[in-house]
Amino acid sequence: MRFRVYHRLWHTSRVQYELFVGLRYTRARNRNDGRNHFISFISIVSMLGIALGVWALIVVLSVMNGFQKELRTRILGVASHVQITGMNNQLLNWREVAKQAQTNPRVEAAAPYVSEQAMLSYSGNVRGTLVRGVEPGLEDKVADIGAHMKSGSLSALTPGSFGIVLGSDLARALGASTGDKITLIAPQGLVTPAGVLPRVKQFSVVGIFEVGMFEYDAGLALVNLEDAQKLYRMGDFVSGVRLKLFDLMQSREVARDLMLGLRGDLFVSDWTRSHANFFRAVQIEKNMMFIILFLIVLVAAFNIVSTLVMAVTDKQSDIAILRTLGASPGGIMKIFIVQGALIGVIGTLIGVATGIPTALNIDVIVPFLERLLGIQFLSREVYYISELPSDLQRGDVIVVALVSLALSLVATLYPSWRASRLRPAEALRYE
Repeated sequence: MRFRVYHRLWHTSRVQYELFVGLRYTRARNRNDGRNHFISFISIVSMLGIALGVWALIVVLSVMNGFQKELRTRILGVASHVQITGMNNQLLNWREVAKQAQTNPRVEAAAPYVSEQAMLSYSGNVRGTLVRGVEPGLEDKVADIGAHMKSGSLSALTPGSFGIVLGSDLARALGASTGDKITLIAPQGLVTPAGVLPRVKQFSVVGIFEVGMFEYDAGLALVNLEDAQKLYRMGDFVSGVRLKLFDLMQSREVARDLMLGLRGDLFVSDWTRSHANFFRAVQIEKNMMFIILFLIVLVAAFNIVSTLVMAVTDKQSDIAILRTLGASPGGIMKIFIVQGALIGVIGTLIGVATGIPTALNIDVIVPFLERLLGIQFLSREVYYISELPSDLQRGDVIVVALVSLALSLVATLYPSWRASRLRPAEALRYE
């Protein structure tokens, strides 16, 4: 009976018989054959293993991309894309430097700044901070602090008013709020007959901002540029010029071009250097997570090997019949390659089909799980980012799918080669 079936299949569809037989072997047909059902069960397990690995890889890589994007957005909302500084942190004729920089078509805006250290004191509380002198109108063009004001506004930093804008955590540590008078102590001292005394100036809190990064919320205070120049006795000098680009990913190229084009003793740096550790750490974590979750797909690929080895052992007589009908060793290999590749393709498609919706709706799924389980995965008191962001990228999905398919295909080679080496006479000896 089995010989007649294969004889008919061989003559009616000789060109595609490998595909038909491979598809037939993928699932059990005989209800009374426990071995076929077991092989079919292992095939399903292999499909689910590959689907789980692909799903996990897509979701985790999307979350890591989201963290990277969120960190970049928050950091560059306060920091600059490109920064130009002078020797000894002093730059004269900053308007000319800004004008030269803006001749580059990739530079969107420029703003001067003064950067110095200070101590802030209020109601018995003392905190060290970085004081940044800014031009409010220009600062809004290169940074997003104005969009993160909890109270007050940057426009209140008028020249001569000695107003100050504090980060939310810094204001909380001092116990200060909008309208309070705080004392700023500059490290540069005044030489008097009694010795060197620190310069002390009273400032009014005119605003409080919160960008979501502890580094800035707890350690940054903004004052007017002219007030900073007077306080630190800088005259017409500034610390440097901050630039915003149309495309922040071109910061290295722009920094290199400005270094070659600007005149004078200037130093040009970009955000990839000044905050390299943050983004390098996220990238390393992303790569390690890819390797770890890749092992899930690898284990599922090993299941394909075991499935096909058992299928070859179980189908020895079928292989022998096909060989006697004229099937070549290459044709036998194709049969089992089709069977294994089908497992990989179905598993990969299931993983991609479930991974993409999960990654796109992670902002809905995670809060639901938090409410269901009564826990918070990322506590606001511990982590800078309290919500799981997601940034699904087409390139990641394509790479994961191709890697999964490649592993599945490689896993079929040894069992298929073993099947092609089977001798019909030995296989049919006890039939």
